[in-house]
Amino acid sequence: MAKIGKAIAYGAVTIINAISCGYGAALGVNLKTEATVKLTNEPGRIEGRILSDPEENTVLMEKIVCRVLRHFGLEDEYGAYVETQSNIPIARGLKSSSAAANAVTLASLNAIGKKVNDLTAINIGVDAALESRVTITGAFDDACASFFGGVVITDNLERKILKKFYPPEYLILIHVPETKSYTASSNVKKMKLMANEVKALHRMALQGDWLNAMTLNGLVYSTVLGIDTNLVIDALDAGALAAGLSGKGPAVAAVVLPEKVYDVRETWKKYGGTIIETQINTKKAYRVRMVE
Repeated sequence: MAKIGKAIAYGAVTIINAISCGYGAALGVNLKTEATVKLTNEPGRIEGRILSDPEENTVLMEKIVCRVLRHFGLEDEYGAYVETQSNIPIARGLKSSSAAANAVTLASLNAIGKKVNDLTAINIGVDAALESRVTITGAFDDACASFFGGVVITDNLERKILKKFYPPEYLILIHVPETKSYTASSNVKKMKLMANEVKALHRMALQGDWLNAMTLNGLVYSTVLGIDTNLVIDALDAGALAAGLSGKGPAVAAVVLPEKVYDVRETWKKYGGTIIETQINTKKAYRVRMVE
C-alpha cells in the first residue's frame, strides 16, 4: 500500500453565489492546488502546512485527512502530514478552499490506496469545509467546478448538480486586490435579502445565459456588500463578455475573447493589485501517479 499520495485540483470563479439562496454556479479555471499526504505511524496526529501561504489556517486539510481515514476505518492505524502548494490566491473568492479540499481528499485516498466515486470525494471535502467553518453553504457549486472544470450549476441545499458543460475556449482575467476577505466573516444577513433576485439569475444560468447571469450576480452582491463596481463596468466597456465579483470578493473575474484581453487588462491596470490571465479549466481533479 502506498504511504504517500499526491493529487491536483483546480480553482474556479463565481457565476452565481449560493450564499443568499442556496443555489449556485461556478466556472472552473486553470489555477491549481497540489496536495501531498504522507501517512505516519502516529494515529490521531495529523499536521498540515500550506507551503504557498504558511500563515494560513490548516484545519480544513487536517479534517479532510481525518475524514478519509475514518471513512475506511483507518483512523487508529495512521496519522498523517499533509501539505499543499497553490497558485490560487487565498481568501479572494477564487475557491482556494474548494481546490484544497478536493486535492487533499484525492491525495489522502491515493496514500491509502482506496477509491470512492467523484461525488463522494467532493462531499468529504464539503462536509469538512462546513465543519471547519470556511464556508457558509458548503460551497458544493465551487467544489464541483473545482473538481470537474467547466460550468457547473447546482442546488447546494440538496447537493445536486443540475447542469454541467464545457463552454467555448474563452480566456479569463482576474483582478486580485491585496486585501483578503474570509467567507466565515461575511455579512450573511445582508446577502440573504437578495435571495429572490439571485434565484432568478440562477434560472437564467440554467437556461443557458450564464454570461449575463455572472455579470448581474456580481453587481447584486457588490451592491449589497458595498464593493465598488467600477472594475466590472470598465471590463464590460473594454469588451468583456461577462465580469463579476467572484464569491464575496474581493477578486473580480472577467470572461474575455482573446482579442479583447489587452483592452481589459489595460483598463484594470489603474486599480493596482494583480491581474491573472488564465483559461477555463476542462480537466478533472486527479491523483498524481506515484513512481515506486
